[in-house]
Amino acid sequence: MDFSKTVKESEGISAEDFTELIDKTIELLRFESNSENFTLAGKLVCLKPVGEALVIGDLHGDLVSLRVILEQSGFLQKMETDKRQTMVFLGDYGDRGAKSPELYYAVSSLKLAYPSQVVLLRGNHEGPSDLIASPHDLPIFLQRKFKEKWVAVYQRLGDLFGYLYTAVYVEDRYLMVHGGLPSKIRSLQEIADTDKPHTRKTFLEELLWNDPDELVRGASPSPRGAGNLFGKTITQEVLQKLNAKILIRGHEPAVNGSSLNHDRKILTLFSRKGPPYFNKFGAYIELPLNEKFENANQLLPYIHKF
Repeated sequence: MDFSKTVKESEGISAEDFTELIDKTIELLRFESNSENFTLAGKLVCLKPVGEALVIGDLHGDLVSLRVILEQSGFLQKMETDKRQTMVFLGDYGDRGAKSPELYYAVSSLKLAYPSQVVLLRGNHEGPSDLIASPHDLPIFLQRKFKEKWVAVYQRLGDLFGYLYTAVYVEDRYLMVHGGLPSKIRSLQEIADTDKPHTRKTFLEELLWNDPDELVRGASPSPRGAGNLFGKTITQEVLQKLNAKILIRGHEPAVNGSSLNHDRKILTLFSRKGPPYFNKFGAYIELPLNEKFENANQLLPYIHKF
């Protein structure tokens, strides 16, 4: 795949062609089945412990950062020569960046080009219609790009959000989500069922919105207005229940592109730079899936800043 060509296409794409690409992505996700790299259980992707995973955090319409990550890592070439290589996006592709439409076009194109090697997670900015993140300026960017046809594009993007996955799991190694851990979750099945009414209102919100906090004991309401802050004890208990050692998530800006929490059991990745966040660096990780680590401090050699 020539990603530079994809970027150029995204700049001049018509509303009709954009919608057609989103339709193809929805159709792929709707009928997606197990592959040599992962098995699927509802909204949970169970990634096999082979090869590497390039894990990318929040991008928020920063197409330049995505291009830098792909060029710096050379990961597209790796995926083309080794089918065991997987690319995982942790969500929040749009809002707060002028290239939000182009970013959705780019990640959808990557999924279509490498269907068994690209995993698209849902962020809180791809949340359900009754839980929209604020500020939600994607409609503004769509209107600028597609003029009077923006509403149809926006509606179809909303449909796409419902097909994105909630979490990636690597047994005895990692759980990857956008936000954080729900305090009362008991099993991976409850993550798999986050598209079902009995879990959507509880666990989905927390998986998309929660943040770790070093001072909180247990869980407390988040100042974001949705989800909760969760403490170290919850991290320890939930990871043990789910047979995972480390939580990898996005959702929070980090000055150096990444940060550690809760006795280094949580790694946060933030993969865009510039306003409105003004973080000095963005970061991503090239994760060796076959190796086992006990804490995120051991992952530092695999994190790349840009």
